[in-house]
Amino acid sequence: MAISKFKATCLAVLERVRKTGQPVLVTRFGHPVAEIVAPGALKPFRRLGTMAGTGRIIGDIVGPIGDESDWEAAKE
Repeated sequence: MAISKFKATCLAVLERVRKTGQPVLVTRFGHPVAEIVAPGALKPFRRLGTMAGTGRIIGDIVGPIGDESDWEAAKE
């Protein structure tokens, strides 16, 4: 839909999208500038916890990572 037509019929277009759930692509000079979608059509992107359960522990995670003689502080 051309942006000029969208501006003239904005409220009607918004109501149609709400009722039908069909998105409307708004263009300017033939290039897309916006897409009108119904509320709830886009699922929220959840960042916190998205990688939960995907890691694996391999080996000892509590002990030192190297020999104590390799440390400068332990050479005294």
